[in-house]
Amino acid sequence: MKQRFLLVAAILPAFALAQQTNFSISGKIGKLNPPAKVYIDYSSMEGGGGTDSADVVNGTFTIKGKVTGYGYARMGLDHEGKGKQHTVYMGDTHYFYFGEGENLKITSKDSLLNASYKGSKVYDAYMAYNKFIGGSIMELTKAVNAAFNAGTEAQKKDSNFLKMVDQRFRQNLSNRNEKQILFAEQNPGSYFSVVALSEAAGAKMDVARIEPIFNAIKEKWRNTDAGKELVQRMASVSLTAVGSEAPAFTQANVEGKPVALKDFKGKYVLVEFWASWCGPCRAENPNLVKQYAQYKEKGFEILSVSLDSEKDKWVDAIQKDGLPWTHVSDLKGWNNAVGRLYGVRGVPASFLVGPDGKIVGKDLRGESLNKKLEEVMGE
Repeated sequence: MKQRFLLVAAILPAFALAQQTNFSISGKIGKLNPPAKVYIDYSSMEGGGGTDSADVVNGTFTIKGKVTGYGYARMGLDHEGKGKQHTVYMGDTHYFYFGEGENLKITSKDSLLNASYKGSKVYDAYMAYNKFIGGSIMELTKAVNAAFNAGTEAQKKDSNFLKMVDQRFRQNLSNRNEKQILFAEQNPGSYFSVVALSEAAGAKMDVARIEPIFNAIKEKWRNTDAGKELVQRMASVSLTAVGSEAPAFTQANVEGKPVALKDFKGKYVLVEFWASWCGPCRAENPNLVKQYAQYKEKGFEILSVSLDSEKDKWVDAIQKDGLPWTHVSDLKGWNNAVGRLYGVRGVPASFLVGPDGKIVGKDLRGESLNKKLEEVMGE
């Protein structure tokens, strides 16, 4: 009896792994060897996702995992052993979609950026969408950097040249947004119509324009996690308008104890969205510390909601920056429930809530926050 149990126990891990794997991504990139390494972070169409890495041996690597429906990946190839952080933000990185049950094959002489991607219908559909809208943000950024680098040394120091390059980039972004909306109108049966609308809507969403296009998209795609998130953002436009009652929420603090926004009623509270990895957020923290010290005894509080996914990095940033107020997070990154409720698409973001629970200011930081606090605190 005991031997049979041990045999079953030995089989279970392999069976469990098979159940957890429904896609593979394999690569052949030149003749790279360790310390060369590939890193991947991916999310599933229905929420969730994973992170993984693999050594590159004689140019080859394989990543396996599980997604539901479509997956969205950020893959970085570390050529020299500089680590994940350097690779994904400054190195050879590619963003793409793939599908459940697919076996994507990546082939290149030298890099992910110059590779061919075969074996995924979802990837092919994504590239067709990308071509329609004029390229990805990464591609537009690469183009504007090339335009700047093509200038002479004198031009690079000329404010008029810099302004021209910047204006061209912003116009390309605007054109891309319009093409995204057009794509969604013309392709209601495509999942990428939800992706297009979500990006094109931006932080200051025109709900009257976006909502009817979204409602015409196939129900299957509207009910994905991305579709539900867009619905929340459309709702948040009115929910978080100045003068509206601040949406109620409860989330766990660093010690795991629940903290509710209503706990601060009767005070001015800055609901501040940030993350340990956000440079502008960390740069604003000294000002928040100063304002908190100045107004705490006069009825001002800060309730920071972190979009971190790793608790140790979140706690370490709180300690390093000396942030003495209340902090909460569900450690779900961009899927933070409060962030989605408030329609947060970028950090830092903030909402100043008055003693009566109504929003009196939005996206306040630096001097704009200081002036608003001076106004409402009566100084």
